[in-house]
Amino acid sequence: MKIREILRRKGDHVVTVTPARTVQVALRLLVEHGIGSVVVVDEGEIRGIVTERDVLRLVNRDPAASGNTLIAAMLSGEVIVAVPDDDVQYVMEVMTRNRVRHLPIVEDGQLVGIISIGDVVNHIRRDVEAENRYLRDYVHGLVR
Repeated sequence: MKIREILRRKGDHVVTVTPARTVQVALRLLVEHGIGSVVVVDEGEIRGIVTERDVLRLVNRDPAASGNTLIAAMLSGEVIVAVPDDDVQYVMEVMTRNRVRHLPIVEDGQLVGIISIGDVVNHIRRDVEAENRYLRDYVHGLVR
């Protein structure tokens, strides 16, 4: 299965924020949309991701920091991305190996979606359940 299948099911809407905004803005977006991450985009390019964990760590260090810390100050290194034609198993391995729970999906240089490890696990779970149903029916002689 390809990542494209997950995006087709969940949609391609991605909540984004610019690096010039404060962490408080990112926090508000996380809460308003009930999501675990926002993608940081500047002039059409992905600059990073701000996650719930990032915000919690910042606020733990300095409870007042979210109101005046710019998102740009939180960004670190290269952003790991996937493409719609990546295999789900491959992406799960990339996410596990790199210890990331959210992965922007890029096609032709454009952000076209985002998936979470939960999206990947649910997709695999559905496939396994369907296969199990088929095998049960086969064993009971319902499939020819």
